[in-house]
Formats: sequence, C-alpha cells, structure tokens
Amino acid sequence: MKKIVSLGEVMLRLSPPSNERFFQAKQLNIEFGGSEANVGAALAFWGNHVIHLTAFPDHEIGLSATANLRRNGIDTQFIKYYPGRMGVYFLEQGAMQRSSKIIYDRADSAFTKLDIKDFNWNEILENVDALHWSGITPALSQECADFTLLALKEADSRNITVFGDLNYRSNLWNFGKEPHEIMPELMKFTNVMIAGTRDFNNCLNQEFETFEEAKAELFRQFDSLKYISTTKRKSLSSSHNKISAKIVSRNNIFRSREYNLTHIVDRVGTGDAFAGGLIHGLLHHDPQQAVEFGMAAGALKHSVPGDILLCSESEIQELVLGESIGKIKR
Repeated sequence: MKKIVSLGEVMLRLSPPSNERFFQAKQLNIEFGGSEANVGAALAFWGNHVIHLTAFPDHEIGLSATANLRRNGIDTQFIKYYPGRMGVYFLEQGAMQRSSKIIYDRADSAFTKLDIKDFNWNEILENVDALHWSGITPALSQECADFTLLALKEADSRNITVFGDLNYRSNLWNFGKEPHEIMPELMKFTNVMIAGTRDFNNCLNQEFETFEEAKAELFRQFDSLKYISTTKRKSLSSSHNKISAKIVSRNNIFRSREYNLTHIVDRVGTGDAFAGGLIHGLLHHDPQQAVEFGMAAGALKHSVPGDILLCSESEIQELVLGESIGKIKR
C-alpha cells in the first residue's frame, strides 16, 4: 500500500436526470466531485492510503462533502472549514451529436480562501510516497496558487514523487494572473506531468505545434521531470469516442491500446480515472503496465455514472488483458 496526498477543491455537482436538458429539468441529481479528489478516490479504491487536502464551508453541505470523501475511502483528517460557500457546477449530459455542457459557479468558494498557515506539512507528509496536484487549483485564486506551490516545495524537500495534471481551463483564470505567470514554478517541482500540447502552450506561453516539440522543451527546461503522459481522444459523437494514451521518458515511449467506446454513460471524471490509474501503475509497476492500467481505468469510467471511478483493480486488469469483457459474472 502506498501513501498519497491529493489536493484540490471538491464541488457540488447538480445535473438533470438521464439526458434531460436544463430547459426540461424539474429536479437535479446531487453528486460531489472534483478532479483531484476523483483521482484520490480511485487510488483509495485500489487499496492506497489517500489523504485529501481541501477546504469546505462550515455548514451541513461542507460536512456532507467530507462524509462523501470518507465513504470513498479517503482520509479527511486535514480538511479545513471556513465561512463561505460551496463551489458548484451544473452538468447537462449530452447524447449522440449533442455535446455535454458544464456551467461553473465556484467563484469565492471557501476553498479559494484557504490559509496556508493552517497546514502542518510535517504531519501531513509523514511517510508519504506521492503527491498529486492539478492545474485547476492554482487557477482559482492567489491563495490556491500559493498553497499548491508550498505543497510541492514541501514534497520536493522530502523526495516525494510529485504528479501533476496540468489541466488548463481558460475560464478559471480570473484572479488577475495568467497561467504562464504561475505554472512554470509549479512544473519545476513536478516529476510526472499529464498534459497535451494545448496545456503546455498556455502554461508556458509558447506555441508548440506538436507534442514532440513540447516534449523536447519540457525535458530540456525541467531537470526533475521523469515522465510526460498524454491522452488522445477522437469524438465521433457524445456517445462514441475512441481513446488511447502514451507515456514518454527522455529516451522511451510507452503506448496503450486504443479503446472504442460506443455507448458512453458519463464522460466526466474519465481523465481523472486515467490519472489515478497512471499514478497507481507507476507506483506499483513499470511504465508500460502503468499506461495500460491508466487507459483501462479511463475507459471503464465512461461506463460509471458520477464523477468517481468505482472499479476494482482486478476489473481493470481484466480489461487490460481483454478478459471477461461485457460478460455476466456469476
């Protein structure tokens, strides 16, 4: 069992039932989710000890979010509570040629105002093997950017492996800073990056034309970087995608198989499932096994409603090996 710290906001997810549009909905289903916590929940489901660092409003919704994390096996002992509101996002599930749609309502949430002085890093990072962050967190506020940088520096000083999903989202950077003013310093302390060419272009204020061009510059610029992983998705419709992934080191490339997903149930959280699978794979196996496990986890998440992948390690390994796919297990 590995000990892993994740950090990031957990939001309230509200979505119409089935594939209804917002215009039609008379009720909304409630879930809790957030990219980094989704990764942590998957890792906990596979038997790792996962600590999630976040902040919630000090009322019943915040306590409900904490309870939800605990139900998913996550250690919540370091969560902080502040006056304020819960971040929310609304999801309309697409189908066929109609795309899914997400509307965020997360500005000025309790998480965006967290105080870095409230965290005891010696206690939090004791015997920790890995730390996971994403580019969503530093995009939310200066406090969140400072918190992320401090966490990465503390992990680096203890030789803890740092995983970062750059996850550039243009509509989140609204607090007066551009990504290239914040992200390079965070990338400097990151050993494994999950990102595509668009992420690199925006985080470094560059104009890379290909992933290969970006890869060469990343390995030149960041000495601590060991691996870069990226996914490839071909969207034939909202219900039919083809996905694959690769992980590259300075000298090698490891590719996953491609998955043909024809009846997608819920695409939200699929990248998080991949990230969780990749982290689990690299902590326990070699890079080829890691990218295969990560991509299989991402593929299976498309079949699971909600933000979080709820599939066992053995289920994912069966898919990697092409065994018992779609069969009734008795």
